[in-house]
Amino acid sequence: MGLSLSGRAASMTIAGGVRQMWVQGERITALFVALFAVVAPAMQIGFVLAILLTVRRPPAPRWVGTLLRWVEIAGSWSMVEVMMLGILVSLAKLAAIARVVPGVGIFAAGGLILLLAAMSSSFDPRDAWSRVRWVSGEGPQRTRPPAGADAAESGP
Repeated sequence: MGLSLSGRAASMTIAGGVRQMWVQGERITALFVALFAVVAPAMQIGFVLAILLTVRRPPAPRWVGTLLRWVEIAGSWSMVEVMMLGILVSLAKLAAIARVVPGVGIFAAGGLILLLAAMSSSFDPRDAWSRVRWVSGEGPQRTRPPAGADAAESGP
């Protein structure tokens, strides 16, 4: 995002904003912004990608169960929507006193929000859990209908 006021221009990214807050002594705020706007969404996307790649062929390894638990934790701490709302409010407030140039980053953040929403709505953790190999060595059960079950269901 960029700002222009009285001939002076400045631009900033999320990572640059975190760095600037750190340098100015706002370390706790910088850590929170980095955690909730960058690290947690990246972890959520990475964990779901790893889960989807490993459960393609059952039985999935035992560590997929741990990742399934961490996806829920990372998803609850991902605050990209809150960050986007803050950006939009600040853009509306600053537009009265300065020229605001949103840049490609605002569209990337919007795309990230859409990606996370689509990922959350289409990912079914119960299906992934059914493919995880348990500590006892037990894998997912493959159930086959008994022979002749199709003929009995079709009826006369």
